[in-house]
Amino acid sequence: MQDWLYMLLIVFTVYILVSVLLYIFQDYFLFKPEKLPEDFQFHYANQEIEEYNVATRDGAVINGVRFKAQDPKGVVFYLKGNSKSVKGWGKFAVDFTRHGYDVIMVDYRGFGKSTGRRTQKAVKRDMQVIYNKIKEKVAEKYIILYGRSLGSGFATKLASMNNPRMLILDAPYYSLNKVAKKYIPFIPLSLLIKFPMPTYKWLKYVNCPIHIIHGTDDKLIPYKTSVKLSKIKPELTKLYTVIGGGHKNLNNFESYHKMLSEIIHSRPAKVDLEGSSIDVIHSSKRKANAKV
Repeated sequence: MQDWLYMLLIVFTVYILVSVLLYIFQDYFLFKPEKLPEDFQFHYANQEIEEYNVATRDGAVINGVRFKAQDPKGVVFYLKGNSKSVKGWGKFAVDFTRHGYDVIMVDYRGFGKSTGRRTQKAVKRDMQVIYNKIKEKVAEKYIILYGRSLGSGFATKLASMNNPRMLILDAPYYSLNKVAKKYIPFIPLSLLIKFPMPTYKWLKYVNCPIHIIHGTDDKLIPYKTSVKLSKIKPELTKLYTVIGGGHKNLNNFESYHKMLSEIIHSRPAKVDLEGSSIDVIHSSKRKANAKV
């Protein structure tokens, strides 16, 4: 009996130790920032850019880059993933500038040249500050929110609190709790995780068109996640499937670029269902005397 209690105590101690370490070091697992020196100069071939810094009320500085299009039709506020900095992510701006849209990209706190203590609340507040800055120069009906992976949660939160033209989610997660639980199911993540990022909750309050793009071979965030998200506001949502697409390579698929072009140039249109089969119920049961 004493041996059993001793083993139980060891297991319990290890469990507590792992939980504490996870709480303390989770930022190192979740975020993979690239830090840039203050004098770093951004440069992108065939792109006209403008760098800017925005001071926050708690003394942080959010650094970002504006990619300029000729005679812009609007602005894409691009919220990137959890790694690197705008230095590397900027190469994706061309996918929007070529369609005539300016692109705004920023680095989260601790990424690139951005400073400040990183918390979920602080980053959400920072993104709203940037959105407000965009609104000062561009009407919301010309603003597109694009959230990639980690950024999909922040983009959804922004869309739920504002009125952009549309929300585009690229490889979104249901919540970071769900993603983490996939790898460490035995830890009470709801109590420990600092960035729960409940995209599914925020999506309920989005009232603009929602476009979700996801690859079928995404090993980090499964495709079924987007299927599940698409059912939250089905009347506003369209799901785009990149056959064979993974988590980091959708831009290498021609189908992705076709989808993106279709989304960007789309206009909401009411469908006239009069005379359609929408109310027809298809029965699998055949009447005994039915003719074929």
